[in-house]
Amino acid sequence: MSTRAPLSADDPALHSRFLRGLAARPDGVALHLEDGTRHTYRELHDLALSWAGALVDAGATGAVGVLADKTVEAYAGLLAVLYAGATAVPLHPGFPAARTRRMLLSARVDAVVVDRAGLAALAELAPEGVAVLAPDADPLGDLRRLPVGEPLGAPRPVSPEDTAYVLFTSGSSGRPKGVPITHRAADHYFSVIERRFDFTADDRFSQAFDLNFDCAMFDLFCAWGHGAQVHPVPGGAYLDLPAFVAERGVTVWFSTPSAITLVRRRGGLGHGSMPGLRWSLFAGEALRAADALDWLSAAPASGLENIYGPTELTVTITGHRWTDATPASCVNGLTPIGEVHEGHDHLLVAEDGSFAATEGELCVTGPQMTRGYLDPADDEGRFLEHDGRRWYRTGDRVRRHADGTLVYLGRLDSQVQLAGWRVELAEVEHALRACAGVRDAVAVTRATENGLELVVFYTGDRTPARLLSKELRDVLPAGMLPREYRHVDDFPLNSNRKVDRGVLTTWAAEA
Repeated sequence: MSTRAPLSADDPALHSRFLRGLAARPDGVALHLEDGTRHTYRELHDLALSWAGALVDAGATGAVGVLADKTVEAYAGLLAVLYAGATAVPLHPGFPAARTRRMLLSARVDAVVVDRAGLAALAELAPEGVAVLAPDADPLGDLRRLPVGEPLGAPRPVSPEDTAYVLFTSGSSGRPKGVPITHRAADHYFSVIERRFDFTADDRFSQAFDLNFDCAMFDLFCAWGHGAQVHPVPGGAYLDLPAFVAERGVTVWFSTPSAITLVRRRGGLGHGSMPGLRWSLFAGEALRAADALDWLSAAPASGLENIYGPTELTVTITGHRWTDATPASCVNGLTPIGEVHEGHDHLLVAEDGSFAATEGELCVTGPQMTRGYLDPADDEGRFLEHDGRRWYRTGDRVRRHADGTLVYLGRLDSQVQLAGWRVELAEVEHALRACAGVRDAVAVTRATENGLELVVFYTGDRTPARLLSKELRDVLPAGMLPREYRHVDDFPLNSNRKVDRGVLTTWAAEA
């Protein structure tokens, strides 16, 4: 069985970064799981080649789902799909069945790699015509199992323009939007990141994100590209994060800023409590300056970066490294998001559609930008044609300082960040209107010490919150569920006879 593969220094394939780690440290630890199980680069590579062989033999070289928790099936499965020259579609076993089914259909998935949790979820889905690669599972019942036979001798070649993976974001129509990311886009991204940070084979990376969250790609391929270790973070680790970081020897931490609040609540941000961290990275939602300072007190030897970017621009597209001068650049207590990655251009668009010099909606073009959504209908309103080029409209309002540094000011529309999830308020409203007895619904947010919360106002029959929540759990992930449900006879209207969301937001904040 092959443990090495041909490798070109300029190979743009996403999985080429794992192959670099394999070439550098074949017997080094690539993955250290929650239960203490360690897998070397050689072991993970051989598993991926074996499973890739099964996918290729079955003709599953289009879109292949990876429906698994943070298990070896998830990580080897992701590599196997890439090795097979297919498109990886990471999926979460805990998502509602209807939502996952829509993703499978939208991406035209013809095979799924699963672990035990994924298999249980797939059985509820009962997808038609989808083959299942379940390396460690009991009989699959009516599901069609792919036999594991002869492994591939080496990963199959891919084109830079081939799609490496598809991730789904929240959609205003009530269905998720599929975002395809090419090998070329990922290659540009990781090339920028590798020049920006001094990661080495001795680093140990946290892996706090689920694989269907694009920031997980950062953890995996930054670590693997250097022959370093990946340590998935279990939920229980936050009860005493300094102990987890010390026990595992974690040197690179990456999470949403919400983790800072969670660790603080558990008393984990004492001065010097995480002395071994070299880098602390945060993305997915706005980073408060006060939180950054508290974290740096706990990790005084760590460099801290606030990195920003929507899925459509390949993981992150800007970065700001904290310095003593950073507090002076903060706006409304929020840390700057930095400058746009090299090789990209950006525009600021004012509310009237004109181009602004200092403040407006951030629009970006360049090699990290997706070509468009899986469903071209979703492209409407998300892209701008200007100067003969296509630009992605982030929907985020930013301010540009004189030195070029960008500061995030907030969303232009009803899309918000909740614990790292980019959520369309319209999707939550759409789901709530489908609940029994609900006539209409409006979702707003309120700020708390733990971040933003969703509050929904609805008309129709007065219904216990637990019943509404139960219905929504069938169609929305847990992270998108409202914190509070309020019944109103009618919505307040503004002078234009439109629902006055400002009033509702005030009501929500007064609770």
